[in-house]
Amino acid sequence: MENLPRFTAAAVQASPVYLDAAATVDKAVSLIHEAAGNGASLIVFPEVFVPGYPYWNWTMNPVQGSPWFERLQRSSVDVPGPHVDTLRAAARQAGATIVIGVNERAAHSLGVLYNTLLTIGADGELLGVHRKLVPTWAEKLTWTGGDGSSLRVHRTRIGPLGVLACGENTNTLARFTLLAQGELVHAASYIALPVAPEDYDMADAIALRTAAHSFEGKVYSVVACSTISPEIVEQIAGDDPDVRKLLARPRSALSGIFGPDGRPVTEPLVDDEGIVYAEIDLAKCIQPKQMHDIVGHYNRFDIFRLQVDNRPRSPLTLTAVEGDEPAPATLKEEA
Repeated sequence: MENLPRFTAAAVQASPVYLDAAATVDKAVSLIHEAAGNGASLIVFPEVFVPGYPYWNWTMNPVQGSPWFERLQRSSVDVPGPHVDTLRAAARQAGATIVIGVNERAAHSLGVLYNTLLTIGADGELLGVHRKLVPTWAEKLTWTGGDGSSLRVHRTRIGPLGVLACGENTNTLARFTLLAQGELVHAASYIALPVAPEDYDMADAIALRTAAHSFEGKVYSVVACSTISPEIVEQIAGDDPDVRKLLARPRSALSGIFGPDGRPVTEPLVDDEGIVYAEIDLAKCIQPKQMHDIVGHYNRFDIFRLQVDNRPRSPLTLTAVEGDEPAPATLKEEA
């Protein structure tokens, strides 16, 4: 690692075109080209940016929210699929590494959606599909948890890159798993959360988590959070003044770039739409690691051991019996 990368990172803070995957992907492509035009080689988008976050889980009971789940399922993303292809093409055209959150439909069940982070290389290759391990609180009404197979650090042009979604950045063992694979750049994607308890400041929470990971691991963190547009308020709240007031709560979003000392490299953006840019110089991770390297000399691996099951999990395992006719690879559709 003689020549550690030095580059510009961009953290996108924006709203989706709510529950419209195609229009949101178009918006993402426009933002990719804007950020790349300003010199960004890494562009990080919010959690489930395509096509948005299920706020109804927090404002309605499960019966009222069920039709909204169907709307989300119908406008979610297939991986692989045409929306992913569009994002891959945009990354290739921009020459930038992209991290973007999507609602991913499962191939095997209409009832399964994943909160997924896509990592796309600057050449357009789909490097990673990370499914959020544990949906947070009310999110369990919408998403199925992923498995450990996607807890991987990707070797990219901008350095060793790892990603986690929102509350996963509170999970010490998940973060350590990435750090122990040599992560130097961490992408953290969030959603604006005005529906949290009254004493919960989401902007402060995001900053605290991001600073903690950067300081503990001596890495750079790029954190991107969504915003809540008037369109989202209109759809979710309707004529309910209490829900309207709730969704308008300030300090619900924060995006920015944090350095290996745990401090913001530049002023974070709170609540408003925009893109935060900052220069990242991975050589600045070296000296801090001499003091505290929790995946190296500042640990006791004779005492502590983390075992991660990174096997992909499938709902079905078929075991062939000798003499059985093999099942057809595909089923023909009826004419």
